[in-house]
Amino acid sequence: MLQYGFLKNAFLAGGMIALIAPVIGVYIVLRRQSLVAETLSHVSLAGVALGVLLGYYPMLTGMAAALFGAILVDTLRRSFRSYSELSIAILMSGGLATALVLMSMNQGVSRSFTSYLFGSIIAVNSTDLLVMAGVLLLCALFFFFLWRPMYVLTFDEETAEVSGIPTRWLSLAFSLLTGLVVAVSMPIVGVLLVSSLMVLPAAIALRLSKGFTLAVVLAVVIGLFGVLSGLTLSFYQDIPPGGTIVLVLIGILISVLGIKRVVLFIQTRLGSKEDAGVIAGKTVEER
Repeated sequence: MLQYGFLKNAFLAGGMIALIAPVIGVYIVLRRQSLVAETLSHVSLAGVALGVLLGYYPMLTGMAAALFGAILVDTLRRSFRSYSELSIAILMSGGLATALVLMSMNQGVSRSFTSYLFGSIIAVNSTDLLVMAGVLLLCALFFFFLWRPMYVLTFDEETAEVSGIPTRWLSLAFSLLTGLVVAVSMPIVGVLLVSSLMVLPAAIALRLSKGFTLAVVLAVVIGLFGVLSGLTLSFYQDIPPGGTIVLVLIGILISVLGIKRVVLFIQTRLGSKEDAGVIAGKTVEER
């Protein structure tokens, strides 16, 4: 299977995305900003449409639009503290509307653009890989130096402010990083499903782990399994990789929830029997 060059590129790109997207996902889920990735993907779509229309590198214009969207999300979130979801609604609809208008101006929508919508295993080229590697390195440096401040900011923003952490700049930097990851994930997963690659591994990991660090590690492992198995299924079944990856991750989530419910049911039954045995023993002793 790996004798095909395009497939090697797809697996390399998928591996890099799976290393960073779930880490970002754990933070945005814990910060209750799960829709931020969805919003940035819509804004990034407008950038991709503009790039296709003007003949520029679509991933670059998509990244620029995602960065602009990340700044707007952070600014609007602080302007409407009591209605923080308002910024999500405004930018999501604005990004999609801009993308639709730009697409209508392009009479011949190219195949590369549709691959950004739904993902494609043949859409990744060597330039995309270099850009993804750069974003991966940037994410690694960010979390290496700012792991602790981000941890405090995620769980208690007020405590972070009192502790002297520059919460505003740190939050903005994290939003910009999220925008970059969303933009570089589009060729594999597609703009319509890119947020799932962040949120689903995080949701599964948080159900399995009680510790933060373990949750991050589990999310990366689950993300890698979902992406690589999804790409393999996509190749053999000739189906879109984005949808396949997301369905694999949803299948894992349903399995985990089901297994946990069965385990809880068994533990409850065993606990009830033990309690009944203790009560019966005490009754016999009293007699």
